[in-house]
Amino acid sequence: MSLSFKDFVSKPWVLVLLGPVLLWAGWPVHPAPATVLLLVGLVPLLRLEQVLRAQGARAARFWRWTYLYLLIWNVLTTYWVSYSTLGGGIAANVLNAALQSLPLLAFWHTKRVAGSKIGYLSFVVYWLAFEQLHLTWDLSWPWLTLGNAFAMVPSWVQWYEYTGQLGGSLWMLLVNLACFWAAFGKHQALVATEFDPMVVRGPRLAFNRWLVPVVAAVVPVLVSFGINAQWEEKGPAAEVVVVQPNIDPFQEKFEGGPKYIPAEQQLSRMIQLTESALTPNTKLVLWPETALADETHWENNLENAADIRRVRGLVASHPGMRLITGFTSVGSYPNKEAASGTARFRDDLGYYDVFNAALHVSGPVSPLQVYHKSKLVPGVEKVPGWLNSALGTIDLGGVVGSYGSQDYRSVFRPAAPATDSTLRVAPVICYESIYSDYVSEYVRNGATLIGIITNDGWWSDSPGYKQHLTYGRLRAIETRRDIARSANTGISGFINQRGDIVQQTGWWVPAVSRYTVHLNDELTFYTRHGELLGHAVQVLAVLLLGFALVRRFTARPVEKPVAVLR
Repeated sequence: MSLSFKDFVSKPWVLVLLGPVLLWAGWPVHPAPATVLLLVGLVPLLRLEQVLRAQGARAARFWRWTYLYLLIWNVLTTYWVSYSTLGGGIAANVLNAALQSLPLLAFWHTKRVAGSKIGYLSFVVYWLAFEQLHLTWDLSWPWLTLGNAFAMVPSWVQWYEYTGQLGGSLWMLLVNLACFWAAFGKHQALVATEFDPMVVRGPRLAFNRWLVPVVAAVVPVLVSFGINAQWEEKGPAAEVVVVQPNIDPFQEKFEGGPKYIPAEQQLSRMIQLTESALTPNTKLVLWPETALADETHWENNLENAADIRRVRGLVASHPGMRLITGFTSVGSYPNKEAASGTARFRDDLGYYDVFNAALHVSGPVSPLQVYHKSKLVPGVEKVPGWLNSALGTIDLGGVVGSYGSQDYRSVFRPAAPATDSTLRVAPVICYESIYSDYVSEYVRNGATLIGIITNDGWWSDSPGYKQHLTYGRLRAIETRRDIARSANTGISGFINQRGDIVQQTGWWVPAVSRYTVHLNDELTFYTRHGELLGHAVQVLAVLLLGFALVRRFTARPVEKPVAVLR
């Protein structure tokens, strides 16, 4: 007996496999044309809800199938997290899928008590509200924010300068909802649900049915093409050099590794690479995250550190040049009362914080400037407060706890008025570059160039470091800032204000790259106003949840489950 299409798309296991594969295939870094799959990647999820409801399923069954859908998507797309730490990678995928299932449960219950119109509206609102929350709380892991998925096709989303990445999420959700409605809505007889089971036949009616999703998909792209065609690089020019030392973080970078390279030799490699690319016009050099491998950089004694003195010497030998490097710093506190919430304690050191930091050397004698990475990787660099309190009672040699952070997005400027005063750099460290509004804070504080320093070697040769690179293209569009990117083991390079990668190095090779960037000081709508969309949907989500709860206890469910037609 042959399986009809009607039967095929009514089987939960088919939908649970089909949807994640579509999302994975359309996600960076697959070929750009595959991105179109994202516009239908959530249709199987909506169809799954429709089928299960028609079968009379309870919320628990819906959650099980939904969680499996999300878990497969997470594993297919971010399995590479386990290359850094197997346990952490498993936890990231398992937990993130569980968190993503929460807005879908809210959608299930809201649709049940409020009907289809409000129900499908809630699907969009709850998901966007969750993404906004996922950008800000302690368990933040927004790698799968839907709006980031369009990083391979920046020419489609030039309007991110108005909406940020959540605008892309909204677009993807609405187009998927329109495609679902066209395929499985009231004009279709694939299931008997709350919809009118009247079958539409004929090419004209089929055209009318698909007109809305086609328009919803195409019009924003055409608008983007128009913006892209008219955009020109803005701001004065400045020559920048980015260095890629290619030091294996597992074996060579840190003391104790089987092929450890002494810190002095690592520094010598970076200096040699730097000097091979410098010209009299070079204004800025970027070294990667944790480039200075010595882990004893006390912030009250930086000037006496041997490696920082060598960096001072390099800068002094090239007048007019500035240098930004990643390093690990330690800040101390006089007592418990003055200590931060992430401070650690040792009897011999007192209260102190460890920072994943960036250091700015702007001249041979100018004061050093330090920025502390503040968007920290959950579980690796940041332990939620409730868990940190529990662990704080356990003696593990003084290494338990989170890295320190800071509230203000520092911008590195020349220490004194100079000819390059227009060169004001946002020191974005690794994971921070996937956050739209966070990066825009640097720009609101005066940054004219985004400098990303990272160590993507933890993810080996996987889609991880490639996705990380492409996400930066969206930050360039949102802020209309050029990006200079220095990665320890690739990919380093430059992104222009359109989001085009204009120069890049290879993977797993020592390299240095030089490019003339433009220093735009104008603010985009998104940069000026921030996450208007994200905050608005969070308010709407609370109102919808409240409405659903009231309906739950004051009215009978609107929907009545009906068996799937056979």
